[in-house]
Amino acid sequence: MAYVCGRFCLASFDQAHCFLNLYASRVYPFDVAFLNWRICMTMISDVSGSTGDRGFWRGLKVQANVIGALLMRELHTRYGRDNIGYLWIFLEPMTLAGAVALLHSGGSSHGMSIHPVPFSILGYTIFIMFRGMVTRADGALEANMPLLYHRRVTIFDMMFARALLEGAGTIVSYAVLIAFVMVLGLAKFPARPLDLLVGIGLMFWFSFAISLLICAWTHDNRLVARFVHPITYILMPLSGAFYQLAWIPEPYRTWLTWFPITTIFELLRYGQFQVAKNTYVNVPYVIGWSLLLTYAGLVSIRATRRRVHLN
Repeated sequence: MAYVCGRFCLASFDQAHCFLNLYASRVYPFDVAFLNWRICMTMISDVSGSTGDRGFWRGLKVQANVIGALLMRELHTRYGRDNIGYLWIFLEPMTLAGAVALLHSGGSSHGMSIHPVPFSILGYTIFIMFRGMVTRADGALEANMPLLYHRRVTIFDMMFARALLEGAGTIVSYAVLIAFVMVLGLAKFPARPLDLLVGIGLMFWFSFAISLLICAWTHDNRLVARFVHPITYILMPLSGAFYQLAWIPEPYRTWLTWFPITTIFELLRYGQFQVAKNTYVNVPYVIGWSLLLTYAGLVSIRATRRRVHLN
């Protein structure tokens, strides 16, 4: 009984913060205020408490509701309903990738009959996912600081919602563009779809892990934040998005194999193109790096949360 009363008091405390937060954000449009209210209702929906497997699944459901609410809020605040609204989520990366593919349309085939258009579409769209997650991590905490008043909202939730948005936009853009060039006869259906999906998943995981570190490091250090965007542009020619490792002479090829993103792009091309080889694909190596970076990111955002002061 005391436990239930305690949970009810905490929920009441959260509800009070919800109303204060909504009042403080009265300058926002109605849509954003409504989404803030949805987050509030998610925060206070579970006051009974439970243990064991039932408690785990209930907690997982609440976590999914929180991330879903944050995702909708991010959609509204970033794209709104002006002009084409939510369609910008995939039209923006699709326009950039389409322009890059158009620039390569007049080039010769990339070794072993790989057409340059699908080659560049695959490389650039997936790199956009990496760049989007990393660059938008800078300032993500400051932009969503009021949400930390809610007891169930964490920095991880905010970052994961943003990552899902970037990943969804990139994947839809790639699917639409590759389907279009397939209709034109410039590409074929992915030769190894499972390998392609694994590669996209590894890129998402690796990019999200780095975004956690960037979010933590740039919160108190604006000098680090100034280097985030230039570094992503420097990484573009080094990432392997526009070349295969087989084209690179030694010893530079060996050096590039130590770069996880290059290995991921080798896996992506192996999944998309029939003639591509998996000679330089090392999935356990990428998983090891992703695990290490994820752990470091979680530790970093936990330490950062202790230094965040809500006014």
